[in-house]
Amino acid sequence: MPRRYAEIYPSLPLLNSDGLTHASAAALMSVRYFQAEPASMPAEIFAEHHVLLNLKEDPHRVQNTRDGELHEFTFRKNDIIVTPAGVRTGWVWFETSDVIVVTLEPDRVRYFAETELGLLLDPQQFKDLPLFSDADLCAAGVMLREAIEADDMTSGVMFEALSRVFLVKLLQRYGKRRPEEVALSSRFTSAHYNRVLAFIRANLDRTITLDDLASEAGMSPSHFSRLFKETVGNTPMQYVMAYRIEQASQMMKDATRPLGEIALACGFADQAHFSRSFKQLTGQTPRQFRVSNA
Repeated sequence: MPRRYAEIYPSLPLLNSDGLTHASAAALMSVRYFQAEPASMPAEIFAEHHVLLNLKEDPHRVQNTRDGELHEFTFRKNDIIVTPAGVRTGWVWFETSDVIVVTLEPDRVRYFAETELGLLLDPQQFKDLPLFSDADLCAAGVMLREAIEADDMTSGVMFEALSRVFLVKLLQRYGKRRPEEVALSSRFTSAHYNRVLAFIRANLDRTITLDDLASEAGMSPSHFSRLFKETVGNTPMQYVMAYRIEQASQMMKDATRPLGEIALACGFADQAHFSRSFKQLTGQTPRQFRVSNA
């Protein structure tokens, strides 16, 4: 069974985003900062993607194994290694490290890519990149570290905003797009998906039907419904409901905004309908969610 990357760290991180008090700050990723003495990590298969950002000024020797293949290289400042979930990987480093390790949940990455960027990612999601250099992405990682280090009232909010910036950069540059020829049907492409998503966004406060969405994609309702579920993983109407709930969650961060107003803005018939639907998907009522995220 795949393990969590944090389960086998040989030392404790100096900084860890999991300790942020802002409840939704770690929704996209976990960030840990290490300055670890020379050591090793055994080869394991992990449930998460992990991105290792090297901040060490002096070049140093590192070994990385992945799926049985040994990679030995000189690690330089701003070098990055991306290991997708499901790849068996292990490490040996021969000098004190100075690294940021970002771990990402594949399901959250998929949802973010679809709803925020209109990207349909390949099931692997990220390219298997043993070593490359990207000073800009490392700088974004340093900003995440600084948000954790600040440890004040704004840390969680800043971390959440910066985590989105980091993930957008990562996906746009190194995300593995779903090839049209293997996207289950070349008739349901990213272009179709983006038209459907744009329609949902523009009509969030209204009733949205399967016929509406199929029309945007230029397909019959039954054909569209089948292809959408095969490609995205949910039925079209399950997706619409999840999107309404996600947008309502964002709106509820404004504590002054009435729940009834949010319900109507997100296309629910009334506040009672909103409360029932929200609890069904999240396990909390909107009021409970608002209190826990205050």
